[in-house]
Amino acid sequence: MRKWIVGLAVLLAVGWNVCAAEEKAAEEKATGEVKSFPVYTDAKSPDNHYIPSGWMGDFGDLSMDDKYMGDPHSGSTSIKFVYTAKKTQNQGWAGVYWQNPANNWGSKKGGFDLTGLNKLTLWMRGDKGGEVIDKIAVGGIKGTYPDTTEVSVGPIELTTTWTPYTVNLAGKDLSYINGALCWVANADSNPNGATFYIDDIKFEYDPALKPAGKKTQEMPFYIYADKGSIQNHFIPSGWMGDYSDLKIDVGSTDNPYFGKTCIKITYDNKATNGARWAGMYWQYPANNWGGVDGGFDLSRAKKLTFWARGEKGGERIEEFKVGGIMGEYSDSDTAGIGPVVLDKEWKQYTIDLTGKDLSYIIGGFAWATNLDVNPDGAVFYLDEIKYE
Repeated sequence: MRKWIVGLAVLLAVGWNVCAAEEKAAEEKATGEVKSFPVYTDAKSPDNHYIPSGWMGDFGDLSMDDKYMGDPHSGSTSIKFVYTAKKTQNQGWAGVYWQNPANNWGSKKGGFDLTGLNKLTLWMRGDKGGEVIDKIAVGGIKGTYPDTTEVSVGPIELTTTWTPYTVNLAGKDLSYINGALCWVANADSNPNGATFYIDDIKFEYDPALKPAGKKTQEMPFYIYADKGSIQNHFIPSGWMGDYSDLKIDVGSTDNPYFGKTCIKITYDNKATNGARWAGMYWQYPANNWGGVDGGFDLSRAKKLTFWARGEKGGERIEEFKVGGIMGEYSDSDTAGIGPVVLDKEWKQYTIDLTGKDLSYIIGGFAWATNLDVNPDGAVFYLDEIKYE
């Protein structure tokens, strides 16, 4: 009986602390004095809000310790993530959402009204340095009860030193935020996986912060520079047609045009999925067919250039392409070249983008070919793919 009473007392104390934190936040909001809203301060802190429950992509490649005691930024703990990049679910990427309540993908009412706050800050460090995080984001969960905004930054390359990162939310509608924070990483940028740490996550108010203008990407803007390069953008995730006949190696060392690696693509002539053709899109984020707001503003680009060669020479690619993805969030334009018959030696190709509307591009690069023009299949290589 005594243990039961003690246990009940502990539960009541924890519940009271949580309620007190909620009441304090509500009181601050009512008086216009809200200065911060913690997401994570320390393990089991009554100030914590949201739960890192929304595991995405290759979720089998992820492990988390939200009570990690080794070298926190402050307090006694931080959150440790291990991403193995083994592609357990064949996605090539993984990520985690902090949600309220846990596992809420917009099917139920939850979230918080964060009106009056204008930025999210968090501290991150890598275990070895060089770990690449595609993006960190606030909001973006859809469903019956969708978030009222979505803002992201990235990619970022971590060091072994604790470093602050900020998502500017000035001018954004924060009246309903279920997805407080999301991070995404991919296997191409982290071929050996990534171990990293996050601490002191909180929404804040900064009176000096101004709304961020629409960011037009500077040129050159790489799709592929080298395996694992921080310069890489877009992910070769949109496999089409006879996708089972395709293999891709983004770290091939077989005579790259420049740098240490190039991309090797193998297309078998088996028509495994009955389409008799195959192709691949480089997308952002991965597997985005227009269902997610994730494009880049590439308005400064006048052309896309890339280098290509065939394994034997004579391989025929029906089209190389920019844009063309349709959906709720569609690419703003499209352009392409083809057919192209590849040589055995490296050759540069150009897609002219003059006069094109590149203000929103999800499908950064694509190719397609078919079995009829490659009856024996095709092996070809790509390198130095970039907007200029």
